[in-house]
Amino acid sequence: MVKQTIQIFARVKPTVRKQQQGIYSIDEDEKLTPSLEIILPRDLADGFVNNKRESYRFKFQRIFDQNEKQETIFENIAKPVAESVLAGYNGTIFAYGQTGSGKTFTITGGAERYSDRGIIPRTLSYIFEQLQKDSSKIYTTHISYLEIYNECGYDLLDPRHEASSLEDLPKVTILEDPDQNIHLKNLSLHLATTEEEALNLLFLGDTNRMIAETPMNQASTRSHCIFTIHLSSKEPGSATVRQAKLHLVDLAGSERVAKTGVGGQLLTEAKYINLSLHYLEQVIIALSEKHRSHIPYRNSMMTSVLRDSLGGNCMTTMIATLSLEKRNIDESISTCRFAQRVALIKNEAVLNEEIDPRLMIIRLQKEIQELKDELAIVTGEQRTEALTEAELLQLEKRITSFLEDQDPESKLEVGADMRKIHHCFHYLKKLLNDKKIHGTSIASSEIKDQNSQEPLKEEEYKKLRDILQQRDNEINILVTMLKKEKKKAQDALHVSSMDRSELRRSQSSPFPPGNPEGPRMLPPSAPTQAPDSSTSQYRSSLLHGKTGMKEEMSFGRQEAFEIFKRDHADSVTIEDSKQILKQRFSEAKALGENINEARIKIGRLKEEITQRHVQQVAQGISESTPVPSTPDLLEEKLRSQLQEEKRRYKAMFTHLKALKVEIEHLQLLMDKAKVKLQKEFEACWAEEATSLQVNSPAVNSLNHMKPFPQTPESQHERSQLLSSKSDVYARKILPSPGPLLHSQEQSSPSTPLEDRIPERPVSSVPLTGDSRTDSDILAFIKARQSILQRTG
Repeated sequence: MVKQTIQIFARVKPTVRKQQQGIYSIDEDEKLTPSLEIILPRDLADGFVNNKRESYRFKFQRIFDQNEKQETIFENIAKPVAESVLAGYNGTIFAYGQTGSGKTFTITGGAERYSDRGIIPRTLSYIFEQLQKDSSKIYTTHISYLEIYNECGYDLLDPRHEASSLEDLPKVTILEDPDQNIHLKNLSLHLATTEEEALNLLFLGDTNRMIAETPMNQASTRSHCIFTIHLSSKEPGSATVRQAKLHLVDLAGSERVAKTGVGGQLLTEAKYINLSLHYLEQVIIALSEKHRSHIPYRNSMMTSVLRDSLGGNCMTTMIATLSLEKRNIDESISTCRFAQRVALIKNEAVLNEEIDPRLMIIRLQKEIQELKDELAIVTGEQRTEALTEAELLQLEKRITSFLEDQDPESKLEVGADMRKIHHCFHYLKKLLNDKKIHGTSIASSEIKDQNSQEPLKEEEYKKLRDILQQRDNEINILVTMLKKEKKKAQDALHVSSMDRSELRRSQSSPFPPGNPEGPRMLPPSAPTQAPDSSTSQYRSSLLHGKTGMKEEMSFGRQEAFEIFKRDHADSVTIEDSKQILKQRFSEAKALGENINEARIKIGRLKEEITQRHVQQVAQGISESTPVPSTPDLLEEKLRSQLQEEKRRYKAMFTHLKALKVEIEHLQLLMDKAKVKLQKEFEACWAEEATSLQVNSPAVNSLNHMKPFPQTPESQHERSQLLSSKSDVYARKILPSPGPLLHSQEQSSPSTPLEDRIPERPVSSVPLTGDSRTDSDILAFIKARQSILQRTG
């Protein structure tokens, strides 16, 4: 139980520019209670003898001046009340004041900016945020929105509100139980599981409120509105439920009819508003008096609904909204006096805990059943009626939990009812039979699995045959390439011998050594020097990235591509473009660094010129001399340096742009050459693979699915077939030797031909372009024979 008085706060509304502001002061001493002082200067028209009071001082828990934000209001007023509601206590926040003093803005908020949200939307956001953080309890939230218009209650969340007139809607009536608890008939409760759903309900209710334009306020609320949040929490497995509710009340503003001059419907509304606020003040006065035996709650509907909030089980907070303009000083003083009376009321807030009625009903039903079973045993009475579906389901659940329990000492308690005992035995028998049937089905499924494994083996054999066919094609292509390499090595030796004889003849011939007829006599099969292995690897990786070559290319195909690329005419062009591109990149990098240095130097020169100006101005002020209109020598020197740096910066920047265009052009040329190289290799590879598949004896044997024995005679025939195709393949992938020979002739015209031809024996020439040798090819053939033996 928490005993405390109603907390009162004051908020001053910002004044309108056209209206004259009253005189007030706020005293917020940390040691003392904050106080608001309103000063009324004497009017000379009342005469010299004037005994009117000039100063009024009122104490509040805190006073919020005109510049306070909505967030500050929520943190200091609404957040403590929301925390108490989450803990299980009832809470109420209501705003009181004259019309146009800012009650609706404080409670609901403004619609122009997100920061103008009032207490209700901020409280909803805070509550749902805390509910998401706390996973130890199960929370349920319901929303209701009540409007009291002309002493009649209406449900603002009624879906018929928009389609019907106000008189056709069902009115909310008050019912009271013997314990004097208030119940509201025709007031709907809506479940809100998320913050978005709760805010949608708030906006729906706000659109259905009664609002009218008065001389004091352009959008004056003509009714009292009570937004209630019903919150219930329960720990899993516990029978105790905590239920709390939070009332957020926006009272209609009091107004003096003589000052506003309203009539018609507005006058009727003003009379009902002032009457209900008068009854509210009577209840406050009665509660503040200690020895009052009767509290007039039933005088109005609003005081009846707020019975617990005003003098019962609730933690209540009041916000007094003040409009301290000179024309509204009297109403503001009346509001402060009302707040002082409210501060005298003491409430006793109790933690709202109760046992869950559903669990209580289940417990009582179980107790009644146990008593009936005991009575049947004592009297010996036998029951003949059949068990209900709920009882049968409950018994099956108990049997299942009993069988799943690992405790050997667990017991199955079904009572002394023989009907339940017989049903338990029948159910256990059914479970045992189902288990036997399930065991036989498992055995049959295992037999089916064993039978289904045989087609899987056939599929594996088919996959192995396909792999074997692919590898055989690759071996055929590699053997063809081996033949070509051997032929190239023999041609190289033949050319070297011919060159030596030509050189001997040239010593006695009249032709000069630079005569181009000599090199033209070389055969087209002269080999070129192979590039470095690291360079070829770099080119291969670059080609993968630019042309889209698949990374999962087989090893033999990679070897063929490396040989094709090495002997292709465009490889020299790609290498030259690469070197030029590298040089242009380095030039661009150096230019960028120089441009950055020039930019820094320009900035430094500008700062020096500015500092020079400041120094001249300061010197002129200190010496009382005029600032010279023409710059001095130092400034002229700095300006000339600045102009020179700007010209240099512009020239370097122009050069950098030209380099960028050249680099992009070179990159485009390289990409085109690589794409062309890749396409030519793919076409050559596909053509060679097709011809080998048509004429290869290995393919024919695989198509008949009969492996042939690897006899020496068959291997000899196969080598003859492949050697016949080697010349064709060499003509397809070898480029024309004209450009290469021409480049060699230009690079070293005076060098003897023996120095340009690699002097090495035939056995040292690489057979496939990298580290693969004949032993690797034999390993491929042996692997093929082993796979054929497995598939056979």
